[in-house]
Amino acid sequence: MNETLRARTRVVVTGMGAVTPAGHTVGEFWDSLVNGRSGIQLMTGANPEGFPCKVAGEVRDWDPTKFIERKASRRMARFAQFMVAAAGQAFEDAGLDLDAEDRDRVGVLIGNGGGGYPDIQDAAQTLFERGGMKIDPLYLARSLGNMAGAQVALQYNLRGYNGTIVTACAAGTQAIGEASMIIRSGRADVVLTGGCEAGICELGLAAFSVMRALTSQNDDPATASRPFDATRDGFVPCEGSGALLIESEAHALARGARIYAEVAGFGCTNDAYHVAAPPDDGEGAARAMAEALRDAGMQPAEVQYVNAHATSTPLGDTAETNAIKRVLGDHAYRVAVSATKSLIGHGLGASGGMETIATVKTIETGVIHPTINLHTPDPTCDLDYVPNVARKADVRVALKNSFGFGGQNSCLVLARYER
Repeated sequence: MNETLRARTRVVVTGMGAVTPAGHTVGEFWDSLVNGRSGIQLMTGANPEGFPCKVAGEVRDWDPTKFIERKASRRMARFAQFMVAAAGQAFEDAGLDLDAEDRDRVGVLIGNGGGGYPDIQDAAQTLFERGGMKIDPLYLARSLGNMAGAQVALQYNLRGYNGTIVTACAAGTQAIGEASMIIRSGRADVVLTGGCEAGICELGLAAFSVMRALTSQNDDPATASRPFDATRDGFVPCEGSGALLIESEAHALARGARIYAEVAGFGCTNDAYHVAAPPDDGEGAARAMAEALRDAGMQPAEVQYVNAHATSTPLGDTAETNAIKRVLGDHAYRVAVSATKSLIGHGLGASGGMETIATVKTIETGVIHPTINLHTPDPTCDLDYVPNVARKADVRVALKNSFGFGGQNSCLVLARYER
């Protein structure tokens, strides 16, 4: 990092929380990842009859009242419940005493793709079967995409900057990047950020099925998500949330906070190519990665790990591989790359939150979780994807990629914190 960039406000991660198909806490989630335990099972959140995909990464045995007061939880859609629960974990993990904070200086910026899809489906069914006046009066206040961030602010009385990023599968990562910009701009000292999604229902399943985006490999659910493998045929839908508490370095040091890592850089671009498919060469994604490195004041040779977007689609994984090589050059072959989605599926707007946590844990613990189900080499995907078994590694600098429908690309540079 050059001295000019070091002089600016630095942003650090001090707390994390997660609700995922592989565990309802960061500890459970990380333990599943490093041990290669898949959270993907036969789908129960929607009736998959008539659809090619019958597996999903679902949050099983979910009881929101373990994290949220019962009456309040009933007023939230499932995606907001996940985010409020993860936010509470992150505050506790960070040891942040909100009563000692200026709540006007504590912000919330959340990434979300579709809002309350199951609620939308239920309301539409009620509308056509029973009439519009029979719709739940709380339908709108539950289903809107901004309600996860709104509910976090409401439940924890956070009066500062508040927003929602809705850039499809890039949303969680973009939210973290933009939250770091809010802190750098001086508009907040602390921001609760990350991503959430809970769209597993017949409406969501139908939408992705007619696009032929989902896997049809249902016989063994744990092996259905196969990023970078030659037999991959589409993604596995997933739900969950990942929350990170980030704050200015000065604020964290003043309160004696433990610092997990630094959000050192952020890049955001658009392919301007196609509404649902990336260009083969990954040009737009590469620009986001290069911009994140420029923002961090770092060189490609400093990168040691990439937590890939890696949805398990034939075109997407090849395009991302090409993007990584485009940015890192020959160094790409010396960099470890792994795919969290191989273990939990594709959480859309939630993915960036959950996967950024996995990246931070890699920096903290010195362990890279594997890309499972990688057994058949694909000549178009020829990097080191840490196949099937976790690996010890001293990771100081990592990239976190997320790419979404509409050509949205976001990338973070996460680094070991050093004063």
